[in-house]
Amino acid sequence: MWLAAAAPSLARRLLFLGPPPPPLLLLLLSRSSRRRRRLHSLGLAAMPEKRPFERLPADVSPINYSLCLKPDLLDFTFEGKLEAAAQVRQATNQIVMNCADIDIITASYAPEGDEEIHATGFNYQNEDEKVTLSFPSTLQTGTGTLKIDFVGELNDKMKGFYRSKYTTPSGEVRYAAVTQFEATDARRAFPCWDEPAIKATFDISLVVPKDRVALSNMNVIDRKPYPDDENVVEVKFARTPVMSTYLVAFVVGEYDFVETRSKDGVCVRVYTPVGKAEQGKFALEVAAKTLPFYKDYFNVPYPLPKIDLIAIADFAAGAMENWGLVTYRETALLIDPKNSCSSSRQWVALVVGHELAHQWFGNLVTMEWWTHLWLNEGFASWIEYLCVDHCFPEYDIWTQFVSADYTRAQELDALDNSHPIEVSVGHPAEVDEIFDAISYSKGASVIRMLHDYIGDKDFKKGMNMYLTKFQQKNAATEDLWESLENASGKPIAAVMNTWTKQMGFPLIYVEAEQVEDDRLLRLSQRKFCASGPYVGEDCPQWMVPITISTSEDPNHAKLKILMDKPEMNVVLKNVRPDQWVKLNLGTVGFYRTQYSSAMLESLLPGIRDLSLPPVDRLGLQNDLFSLARAGIISTVEVLKVMEAFVNEPNYTVWSDLSCNLGILSTLLSHTDFYEEIQEFVKDVFSPIGERLGWDPKPGEGHLDALLRGLVLGKLGKAGHKATLEEARRRFKDHVEGKQILSADLRSPVYLTVLKHGDGTTLDIMLKLHKQADMQEEKNRIERVLGATLSPELIQKVLTFALSEEVRPQDTVSVIGGVAGGSKHGRKAAWKFIKDNWEELYNRYQGGFLISRLIKLSVEGFAVDKMAGEVKAFFESHPAPSAERTIQQCCENILLNAAWLKRDAESIHQYLLQRKSSPPTA
Repeated sequence: MWLAAAAPSLARRLLFLGPPPPPLLLLLLSRSSRRRRRLHSLGLAAMPEKRPFERLPADVSPINYSLCLKPDLLDFTFEGKLEAAAQVRQATNQIVMNCADIDIITASYAPEGDEEIHATGFNYQNEDEKVTLSFPSTLQTGTGTLKIDFVGELNDKMKGFYRSKYTTPSGEVRYAAVTQFEATDARRAFPCWDEPAIKATFDISLVVPKDRVALSNMNVIDRKPYPDDENVVEVKFARTPVMSTYLVAFVVGEYDFVETRSKDGVCVRVYTPVGKAEQGKFALEVAAKTLPFYKDYFNVPYPLPKIDLIAIADFAAGAMENWGLVTYRETALLIDPKNSCSSSRQWVALVVGHELAHQWFGNLVTMEWWTHLWLNEGFASWIEYLCVDHCFPEYDIWTQFVSADYTRAQELDALDNSHPIEVSVGHPAEVDEIFDAISYSKGASVIRMLHDYIGDKDFKKGMNMYLTKFQQKNAATEDLWESLENASGKPIAAVMNTWTKQMGFPLIYVEAEQVEDDRLLRLSQRKFCASGPYVGEDCPQWMVPITISTSEDPNHAKLKILMDKPEMNVVLKNVRPDQWVKLNLGTVGFYRTQYSSAMLESLLPGIRDLSLPPVDRLGLQNDLFSLARAGIISTVEVLKVMEAFVNEPNYTVWSDLSCNLGILSTLLSHTDFYEEIQEFVKDVFSPIGERLGWDPKPGEGHLDALLRGLVLGKLGKAGHKATLEEARRRFKDHVEGKQILSADLRSPVYLTVLKHGDGTTLDIMLKLHKQADMQEEKNRIERVLGATLSPELIQKVLTFALSEEVRPQDTVSVIGGVAGGSKHGRKAAWKFIKDNWEELYNRYQGGFLISRLIKLSVEGFAVDKMAGEVKAFFESHPAPSAERTIQQCCENILLNAAWLKRDAESIHQYLLQRKSSPPTA
């Protein structure tokens, strides 16, 4: 599943990058301890008790589900008939299954060759989403048939079997019936053993209006008139392989499609809204290239005869890997050659790559329990980049991985309220919580590190061993380690357990000494904490694969070591005194690095003259920024380093720099010198803005388009005069139809004119939203509406977020945009959430969208008392699936407040000093 974004004179040293002198260390430690005490006083340092939970009893299990469903697209109900071939393993007089929001009408069990026994009672345990069928006599061991007739609701919660609203080309509102079962919602569509390890085959039939498309995991084998109604047909699908319930899918609606065959002969289709088949061609091309790539990489063929990719109007996640029928948000699948921007193409390519990887890794071999979810999602989140790099080498996608996944995961994993990659999961309410940046992005990052440590050849060999051994079965994390260990001969389990079974990651401190012709490095590791140096008694340790490069050959490792102790010395042979030394080549190892002052000093010219590779420039800047956030170095010194990026040409490096300056801007919105940091942003970004200009030049490619949009958006938001004037001019021409804005310029222009506009600008934007035929354009507008500054207009945007004009899954990004847009917006969004909590919670209950809504809305606060207010609100308005997110948000608020108290004055003085004596080029 894809969850659903300078001065050249730098002889100035960072104030503190070497081992701290004792008084400062004591100050940092006591400050860190105080912060932890504050977390405890707010009750934020530990997760609440887990709810008691038992997995289903093993006395009866399914062999095959024969399932017939008849959805009513007008009354939003469905009728179901289940005939399950089952095995009674232990004599019992009851069958316990998962069942939620379903009414069972009749149930019976017929032992093979014996008479049918009717169930005499259905005991629903709603809290545990189970039903117990009681029988008047004992069901003996052996096989038999369980028959259940039931009815359910096509809900509007975007989970289970639900309704999705769409508009026909003629403007009529209609509904499709679609599914989203991961993690635990198949039980909302039919009574089942809804656990990933309880696999069976499925024979699915759908009784649907004859003018509707009906799809499921397998190909259609029969379509015949329904006896009672000439307008209805029964569509029967081929039997599936053995699979888990969460991967079952069915869709009933109106769709067009484009079709091709992969070079391996698999029928690939992309289903689009009616009239938009053209918009499925890009995803079709990606899918047709991707299937053979994975087949060759895993050396295991795709096991089904077909694969369908379908765009669903109302869809909570980005996409879902149902075997043979992958469902997507429209924006994650559809590309309009004229109206889609470069970042949308890239997103579609990544999401298609992610979901198709799951067809092997997740579907063919499935995790034994949700504890191992990370293996599914982390692996797919890594290999999607490998796949896109294969299909689109011009995307420089691995550099983007570092900014999009690696640094995002480190940000979350530095918190006291993070969690290990492997989380013990019990009750279904806990599963949604781990669809987060740890499972996905840290998971992907440690697999990337592992792949680099093993080497591609042995990694592929181990993957093939794993998939071959466990195909159509279930596996745990340890099973993958065993296969990779057998393939590589390296201690994979020992290394990886330090990364998956304990939370957090290390900060590697390094200092160097020239010893004749060699360089002696002294390395030490401590857990990196967002609140400052680690102060616990027993510091966790990691087995860290470390690569070391030098300026002699910046793109290759001079030495690779496995750091398996708290401290170690390393000698680099033949390194001249004038050469720099850098750890973590390619920013592949999942750790942060703190260099001694002298080592850092020698690296900084490599940023300015670009001799450091782009991904290393990015990693160096990101590490420094994080050390400043944690209070280990001064933020002012990081601002000085940021000014060294004046010659930077790389999109992803700018993207990460932009993101960090955005975090700092949000922090400083709590001060009275917010405008000064905007001046700094303009100074940093205007040289690259002038070099790029507004219009593409001959020979430019994908990354130039992304960079132009990023830089113009940053300058426009900061109020750069020339950018603002040009954005207004181009926006006027666009609205009047004189010169339509290219898709890549729309976001930055919309953002700029809204931020510096009035009620008329907002009205025009809402009109453009209403007129937009493409969901990508609607989303583009929704994401920037929060930039508006007037309290009255902010209220208008928030009201719009909950209107019929915005699809349910997109409300979150509108409210989040308001919270991220300004200090007033943050307060208004939080009040809006509190005032409308019942409606919002009812809409997203139990899903990860509620976590995302909370995170986007409150994380930017930087006042201690707000952490208490947020905590108190959710104590009286519980959101079980977001408990960890709430803890993390409160922790971040306290960290922001500490950062502000610590560094605000020095940042202000630095910005004032820059103003009075601007740096010279």
